[in-house]
Amino acid sequence: MSVRRPPGRVLGIDLGQRRIGLAISDPDRRVATPDRVIARTRDAERDRRAIAAVADEWEASLVVVGLPLSLDGSDGPAAVAARAEATRIGEVTGRPVETYDERFTTVTAERTLAEQDVRGQDRRKVVDMVAAAVLLQAWLDRRTPQDLTP
Repeated sequence: MSVRRPPGRVLGIDLGQRRIGLAISDPDRRVATPDRVIARTRDAERDRRAIAAVADEWEASLVVVGLPLSLDGSDGPAAVAARAEATRIGEVTGRPVETYDERFTTVTAERTLAEQDVRGQDRRKVVDMVAAAVLLQAWLDRRTPQDLTP
């Protein structure tokens, strides 16, 4: 009889212009939780190293980066840039990276925060990490039982 080991945590990333939202899954890859927001610097490599430090801290085995597809599902300039950034994040973190459609994640995060009566500046501080959690949870929910087997 073989022992089933958990597949490991996944780090979800919402790449914003000013902030990078991060979320983390549980080790069994069932639940995504908002983690933190990294304020963008003018040094993209420094930002990537900050992401790598979080991946190391959580011992994430995989990274999922939000892909801002156009409303029709095609790659616009933002999606092309996100794919390139995802590749660079993979190089810096040393982990496999997947991209996942992030359309409407920020809208969903904004609605969730509004329902919880989080307003103004407090909302701006957390919306990116909540969007990352929405993105990561959607990615986790689309996984099949076979995907969860190591």
